[in-house]
Amino acid sequence: MADSSFDIVSKVERQEVDNALNQAAKEISQRYDFKGVGASIAWSGEKILMEANSEERVKAVLDVFQSKLIKRGISLKALDAGEPQLSGKEYKIFASIKEGISQENAKKVAKTIRDEGPKGVKAQVQGEELRVSSKSRDDLQAVIALLKGKDFDFAMQFVNYR
Repeated sequence: MADSSFDIVSKVERQEVDNALNQAAKEISQRYDFKGVGASIAWSGEKILMEANSEERVKAVLDVFQSKLIKRGISLKALDAGEPQLSGKEYKIFASIKEGISQENAKKVAKTIRDEGPKGVKAQVQGEELRVSSKSRDDLQAVIALLKGKDFDFAMQFVNYR
């Protein structure tokens, strides 16, 4: 019988991020505490730009956006938000969405699987994803449970389970 396998990826659905951004923009335009502070959130190329006239307000804009991402099932580990920067009279925060597993993160995950996972489970790095294979499906499920229990600094999804 062929080996069973699954892939570990770090992907974010762009449409869900877009929906969260639109919901945050709508809430910011309607909330009383954001009236008259020039608060806004929008795409700026591949980055997300948040603006307001004070550091506290721009952090509040980021907080609203993060809450919308959580409601849409997107891990905050995928959001890479910078520090508030003063630009003229406006404070700005640039944020980007991180996708793909870097080589060093993939090596960390593979090492965790080797050291703590069941014997006979193999992990290979394939570009920006990791393929985990084993003869036993139970071992693969144990690996998924193990990785969900660990706290890595990136969002993980398990796909192509077969």
